[in-house]
This record gives sequence, structure tokens and C-alpha cells, in this order.
Amino acid sequence: MLLGRVVGTLVASQKEPSLDGLKLLVLSQLDIEGKATGGYRVAVDAIGAGMGEVVLYATGSSARQTAVTEKRPCDGVIMAIVDVLEVGGETKYDKARDG
Repeated sequence: MLLGRVVGTLVASQKEPSLDGLKLLVLSQLDIEGKATGGYRVAVDAIGAGMGEVVLYATGSSARQTAVTEKRPCDGVIMAIVDVLEVGGETKYDKARDG
């Protein structure tokens, strides 16, 4: 599982039919400190994440193990919205404070 921040949306009018109805979001990849790494990822939104939210996402075969993505050709899925990120007893991100 990886951390990301929702920075955009992706619209594709032509796609594999099994992807119809899925919302695709662009994520800025984050490190454990909650800082952007410079990388980006497109992921299916399985939970209703919004712009600017910090999320937990999975890639590879794990991305196809949610109720929304099962048996669909996707390589990234957002599966949680982060409320608090704490590392070594120090809060790195708090949605109430930073979001």
C-alpha cells in the first residue's frame, strides 16, 4: 500500500467496456513524511475520494481485489482516505488540521 494525494481527474471517452462507470483520479505519490516524491499515478477511485485528499492506494494484482475493481483491468486503486498519518509518534498529516 502506498500514499498519494489526489491532484486531478482523468477522463477517457474510449476505454475497455469493463471500466465504464469507474472514476479515474490522478495521484501525486507521497513518501512516509507526506511529501510529494515527484511521481504520479492514475488509480480507480473505489471509495469516493476528493480533490486534495491524502489517500492509501494499491497497485499491481492487489488493485483488482476490491469490490469495485474485481475482474477489471486496473493497476491502481484508491482504497482509503487518510485521516491521520503518524510516524514514530509524530503526526505527519492530520486531515482536520492539514486537509
